[in-house]
Amino acid sequence: MSKGTSIAKAIFRGLARTSKTFSLEIGPLRAAGVPALLLGVTGIVLAGGVTALLARQGERLPETLREARGLAESLRASRPRLQP
Repeated sequence: MSKGTSIAKAIFRGLARTSKTFSLEIGPLRAAGVPALLLGVTGIVLAGGVTALLARQGERLPETLREARGLAESLRASRPRLQP
């Protein structure tokens, strides 16, 4: 057995142990093993994407928030209010 093969086996054994013991709980969502690892990696990728988006569109953010607030107020105003 070559040195490279034994290193690869050690790495895969470590990854297998890590994937079995890894668990994730977010509110009612619970995952363990490989699904938990996939959820964790997905969360990191999404956070990176949101960060990149905010870095590119940062100067437009205040205008967007004003428009979103105006939309929310107009939707709320269209609802009839009940008198107690």
